[in-house]
Amino acid sequence: MAARASRPRVGPLAAHPGAAPTLDVDALLDDASTGIIVCCGSGGVGKTTTSAALALRAAERGRKVVVLTIDPARRLAQAMGIQQLDNTPRPVTGVDPAAGGSLDAMMLDMKRTFDEVVEGQASPEKAEQILANPFYIALSSSFAGTQEYMAMEKLGQLHADARRDGSYDLIVVDTPPSRSALDFLDAPERLSSFLDGRFIRLMLTPAKGPARLMSAGFAIITNALTKILGGQVLRDVQTFVAALDTVFGGFRARAQKTYALLQADGTAFLVVAAPEPDALREAAYFVERLGEDRMPLAGLVVNRASPAPRGRLSADEAMAAAARLRKRNPTSLTAGLLRLHADRVRTTEREATLRDRFAAAHPYVATAVVPALPTDVHDLKGLRRVGALLAKG
Repeated sequence: MAARASRPRVGPLAAHPGAAPTLDVDALLDDASTGIIVCCGSGGVGKTTTSAALALRAAERGRKVVVLTIDPARRLAQAMGIQQLDNTPRPVTGVDPAAGGSLDAMMLDMKRTFDEVVEGQASPEKAEQILANPFYIALSSSFAGTQEYMAMEKLGQLHADARRDGSYDLIVVDTPPSRSALDFLDAPERLSSFLDGRFIRLMLTPAKGPARLMSAGFAIITNALTKILGGQVLRDVQTFVAALDTVFGGFRARAQKTYALLQADGTAFLVVAAPEPDALREAAYFVERLGEDRMPLAGLVVNRASPAPRGRLSADEAMAAAARLRKRNPTSLTAGLLRLHADRVRTTEREATLRDRFAAAHPYVATAVVPALPTDVHDLKGLRRVGALLAKG
């Protein structure tokens, strides 16, 4: 991939307050040219619920939708009334068919997706050899970056299938629950760099011609690795690498192809964040990274915002009134309610200030604010409610 230009980062706490344009979610969903929506952000900000709600709303507005989730808690399956999601899209029942849309859902099976790549590219004998290799089993199950890479791989497969048979006109992607939002874009590059790296190529180099000059030095390296890893582990790695080279034809090329898909006009990124300094700082980094990589940003979703309390009483006025009541009656229930009101007012003011500062640093980013719900979303009714709140912005 092309090197990214470096420039100073701007966090949400480093600017003067400003107002953000409102994100028109329904216009995004209704736009027939939008074929992929990627919900991204750091872990624990509600990407899965946002993805499912967008997919359901799009389906009930007439789109043929598949939502791909990478959620170890499997809450999406429960919310959509499906006992268990797997690597195959499953129809969601209970979707209103009045507008002519449909909704399928699936959960990424990281290892199964990796296995499908092998089976699709290799002969049956070669595929069997790779799938049984201990190093491959470890790589496909737990290697850092594999989940993110396979999410992009599955997205590419879904997009190709949809273009071929017309099964879907919108794919909604819930990105992996990484600690950092940037892991989704960085990890596939790290994995492809490892598999296409110099050390891997060195292990594939035949010991003839000019390469014979390296054989003595390489023997020292392999002897050292054998002592550290054990002879069988090294042989497993060498066997896997030899088979990999004949099957995949370069992981980097595959990652670049998916990046081109993510940069296409039919793709829209939604950055999801919570109304907290760290989450909005991650969102700021991600927004800037998308710009550097020329990926189309649709907007920001601020999830679980504290709803504004009713009434016009300020926090200071409520605290002053509570103090007066407490002097008269230390156990006053009204005083306690006034203090609770003051806390809620200050929370909403703090969150509004964070959003305004983000908007000042990124004035072009349209934003939708979704208030926190009193209960968890566990069914289609709850997802519809989230979708309606998203559309209100």
